[in-house]
Amino acid sequence: MSNSPFAEWMPAVQGLVEAALARHLPGADCIPSRLHEAMRYATLGGGKRVRPLLVFAAGELTGAAPEKLVIVGCAVELIHAYSLVHDDLPCMDDDVLRRGRPTCHIEYDEPTALLVGDSLQTLAFELLAGAELGEPARQLEMLALLAHASGSRGMAGGQAIDLASVGKPLEQPELELMHALKTGALIRAAVLLGALAGQPLTTEQRSQLDRFAKRAGLLFQVVDDILDCTASTATLGKTAGKDEAADKPTYVALLGLEAARTYAEELRADALAALAVFGEKAGRLTQLADFICHRQF
Repeated sequence: MSNSPFAEWMPAVQGLVEAALARHLPGADCIPSRLHEAMRYATLGGGKRVRPLLVFAAGELTGAAPEKLVIVGCAVELIHAYSLVHDDLPCMDDDVLRRGRPTCHIEYDEPTALLVGDSLQTLAFELLAGAELGEPARQLEMLALLAHASGSRGMAGGQAIDLASVGKPLEQPELELMHALKTGALIRAAVLLGALAGQPLTTEQRSQLDRFAKRAGLLFQVVDDILDCTASTATLGKTAGKDEAADKPTYVALLGLEAARTYAEELRADALAALAVFGEKAGRLTQLADFICHRQF
């Protein structure tokens, strides 16, 4: 799989992760059945799985075993799935469509959606703690990294800033800080966790990989902002134009559409420059940076 074309590699990894998530999520026949059914509804059968793809791509740099990467990829994706369920709640972004289907609280109800998010989050750490991923100190580092990326100094903190910024003009440094936390922290964690599942990196290599991860996370958000105002709801699988309608700060609102596209290309170039230290081993990460930049959904 490591030498296959990107168009074959991506669905192969997505399929591995989907099958593993289906195995590790409790079955709908397990009590409490409605909660478990809703957890599976919110997680399976949709999504780009960009974060697990980054886990696998970074794992190629350090020779990580696929069976380790699939666990790490599932853990990161479970955190992402939980964040989407909570993000869509009426008290947050209040959305009714996700991945082309009714959001979890619409399909079920708000209390169930709240518990789904809580349960997906804890399952992520259960998986990461329960697998054999290497030396105990390395595994503890991985757990701490994912926890930090998910909490108040990461994804949840970015969401808090986002909610507090509705209707307020933000300068670019403020906007970048918000998205470095809300979106970028988990993408950065995916890259670093994938690498940590294999052989150790040098200090320089880890620094450059971190630089790549931060640029890739910001790039993902800039492209998301562009797609929010250029793509259709059918293409995105979620409500298009919602950020503008809610008067939320975005890169398009701040820079304008064409300048935002230019900025995305600059971020892509900077991300790829950070990978130079790895040579050909960074081929998958290069392909993923291109995919993130040029995706249509």
